[in-house]
Amino acid sequence: MGAHSIWVLEYSRSPVHPVSGVFYGAHNQGTMNLPFAYILIKTGDAVVLVDVGHDAADFGGQIAHSIGVTGWTPPDIVLGECGIRPADVTHVILTHAHFDHIGGLKFFPNAKIFIQKKELESWMWILANGRRFRSLQAGLNPADILYLTKANIEGRLELVEGERENLVPGIHVYPAFDTHTAGSQYVVVETGDGADKYVLSGDVVYTYSNLTGGDANDPCFVPPGLANGSQTRLIESADEMLKIVGMDERRIVPMHEEKLSEIYPSRVTDRELTLVEICLADGERSRV
Repeated sequence: MGAHSIWVLEYSRSPVHPVSGVFYGAHNQGTMNLPFAYILIKTGDAVVLVDVGHDAADFGGQIAHSIGVTGWTPPDIVLGECGIRPADVTHVILTHAHFDHIGGLKFFPNAKIFIQKKELESWMWILANGRRFRSLQAGLNPADILYLTKANIEGRLELVEGERENLVPGIHVYPAFDTHTAGSQYVVVETGDGADKYVLSGDVVYTYSNLTGGDANDPCFVPPGLANGSQTRLIESADEMLKIVGMDERRIVPMHEEKLSEIYPSRVTDRELTLVEICLADGERSRV
């Protein structure tokens, strides 16, 4: 037990996601089931979401449909499994600005939003360069960038520049620049339970196989196939994460990882979505 509770909350899935999007170089390898999730952290008076999913009713929903995403469930139902309402969320940390990580911001009107300044600037540059640069827009709903402007006017947006220790006590963010996206970041949670740290990887690491190459006895980094940045930087950032957790791969938490439920306590909800319980704070009751 410690000071933080962490849950990974699946809100939809793509049962036909191309393997090549998850593993660089895996051409003609067919499809795989890919969970879509966000991560809930409760600590003290703070209710923190790492990423927020997408909204099935807007262009993000069209992107999701185009890649076979099904079973979308709204945040009030997903968070309700842990006794949380969307209005209770105090902080949103965005690992990057792809539709399935940022598109649900409108559901959390009371949350302060944190994103790397470089991430926002990169997408504005891509959008400003016109249609010939549109291949770099894969996964982006431009309306989500406009929503950040609205949040800024409301005083709810904070642009992070690089590393930020204790954004919330015990919750730190670190840049993974020029990897999956130009301004990606990942989150480190110090639980205070004697078990040290967890790393919430965003899409710098999709699955454990990105860390091992599928062979735990002779591991090899295989970065995600979808990247606006460098495959080398993806590998370097994954290595940074591993060192933070003392090379214990299980303490890296990728939100697209189907096998989390084999490592941590979990249950399947009435909507057939998986809820994974990473750790519990002192006095917090289990949700699985």
